[in-house]
Amino acid sequence: MTVEGRPPGRPDDAPGRPSAAAPPVRASDDERHRVVELLGEHAAAGRITLGELEERVGRAYAATNRSELTELTRDLPAPEPPGPASPAGRRRPTQWLFAIMGGSTWRRTRRMTGQVNIISIMGGDDLDLREVEIEGGELVINTFSLMGGATIYVLDSVEVELSGPAIMGGNDERGSTRRPRPGAPLVRVRSFALMGGTDVWRLPVEGRGLSLKAARRAAKALERGAR
Repeated sequence: MTVEGRPPGRPDDAPGRPSAAAPPVRASDDERHRVVELLGEHAAAGRITLGELEERVGRAYAATNRSELTELTRDLPAPEPPGPASPAGRRRPTQWLFAIMGGSTWRRTRRMTGQVNIISIMGGDDLDLREVEIEGGELVINTFSLMGGATIYVLDSVEVELSGPAIMGGNDERGSTRRPRPGAPLVRVRSFALMGGTDVWRLPVEGRGLSLKAARRAAKALERGAR
């Protein structure tokens, strides 16, 4: 039997057949954040430039569906499997801080190990590590700055190593010039900056309980005395 106006054999009435393409799946804030973290890791590995990182991070935060997020990493390799576990059986953690056209002050008051990655685009974060106990003898901080930068505060009882390129900008170690105590943990800061940079302030141990402003004032006094 043929229905008038419909060619024979056309399965328009087949059960379960969609009448239109399925709508794109909406992306969540957690999914956007994971893509931004992945882009930061690829920038650290040199696969994308800081300019590309800025452009893709902006698109990630503006994305409304998963397909837009997938497009941002389509030309990049899949994440590598986690590295070997630490002697205590735990993998060394990685923490992320982001400053996109703004900034904030992060104060850590607990034990830290592994590494911290800071991405600053037209903004910057202040990272206060005066109350932190560094496990394993070393903390690695990677900073990626484009038209901005990060300021890191540590006590002058720890060792600091600041390195990395700064194009049309600069990296600087400020404050107390006192030598760290023997066997002190190392804070290794690796900075990659374009039109920006990273400042590391060594603040006197005596100012541990002071505000950042007061502790920095005390560090400046020690810096002037050394000069």
